[in-house]
Amino acid sequence: MTAAEATSKSPAGSRAGAGLKGAPLKEATPPLTERQEARRRRILHASAQLASRGGFDAVQMREVAEAAEVALGTLYRYFPSKIHLLVATMQDQLRHLHSTLRKKPPAGDTAAERVAQTLMRAFRALQREPQLADAMVRALTFADRSVSPEVDTVSRLTTAIILDAMRLEDPTPEQLSAVRVIEHTWHSALITWLSGRASIAQVKIDIEMVCRLIDLTTPSTGD
Repeated sequence: MTAAEATSKSPAGSRAGAGLKGAPLKEATPPLTERQEARRRRILHASAQLASRGGFDAVQMREVAEAAEVALGTLYRYFPSKIHLLVATMQDQLRHLHSTLRKKPPAGDTAAERVAQTLMRAFRALQREPQLADAMVRALTFADRSVSPEVDTVSRLTTAIILDAMRLEDPTPEQLSAVRVIEHTWHSALITWLSGRASIAQVKIDIEMVCRLIDLTTPSTGD
């Protein structure tokens, strides 16, 4: 089982992939054309640039549209709200991080060490852009049910990054549960650091501590 397949079986993945009981599933969104994808890339780039300079409040839909050189109505067709846009921006950042990590994977001896190293690399990347990090995390915090599919995608991407670091092809339910706890701790650590209630050193301690759950769920014979 690949990381993507495993995440599709997690609670987050199942919420995104299934409708309510008795309700019809929405039709799949048709793939974007090359021109539409280029437009979407410009929008996400503009969002990230504005957030990097001024944080959450600096990301205003009209300013994003102007920076991306698209009509305001077009922007809203891609992203119904600022929250949708910033959560999509986080998805984009995570995809870039995932690609980078695959080119240069963590080199720890144990799964716990590799996951801790991976999450700290992600944290340092966010540390270089604190305003952008704050905007994306605030968007996740403010997201309501209308943004659930986008938030679930963020969760699946984070899970895939962690599973890749663990080098697991067939994670057990216990291991997937440990991954969810690690995700929750990672998100909480980001919030406490961004609010000034935790130092970078404390974040590192917390991440390394929670990653030990992996060792508790991994058979002693295997890595």
